[in-house]
Amino acid sequence: MSDAFTTRVLNVSSGSRETVVDLTRDCETFLREVAAGRDGLLNVFVPHATAGIALIETGAGSDDDLLTALHSLLPADDRWQHRHGSPGHGRDHVLPAIVPPHATLPVVGGSLELGTWQSVCLVDTNKDNANRQVRLSFLG
Repeated sequence: MSDAFTTRVLNVSSGSRETVVDLTRDCETFLREVAAGRDGLLNVFVPHATAGIALIETGAGSDDDLLTALHSLLPADDRWQHRHGSPGHGRDHVLPAIVPPHATLPVVGGSLELGTWQSVCLVDTNKDNANRQVRLSFLG
């Protein structure tokens, strides 16, 4: 592909519960289609005020541990000034200050360069919004 910059939007159903969704395979598929063996950067961005992108180990309990830690840091109670939505929803609007809505990752030879146990994940604590978009952008 000759374009220096290519973008794709993923539609992700995160459901009606707090969740960590592994996007690593989606990122790898995107890079196979657009990177063509080149070096560059993959930017992963979630354009929502209540979700973030994390690099974390999945499948060994770390994803649940992250949600538990977020519950400790950001309890779903009535302390939040932002009060629309389900009880404690104000904390969902603070989440992107702790789990940023983006990550920029190295791509070498068309492949995502992650550590052995790292996965690219959508972190969504907002039970009121079950459908998310994630923008993948490759800059070669």
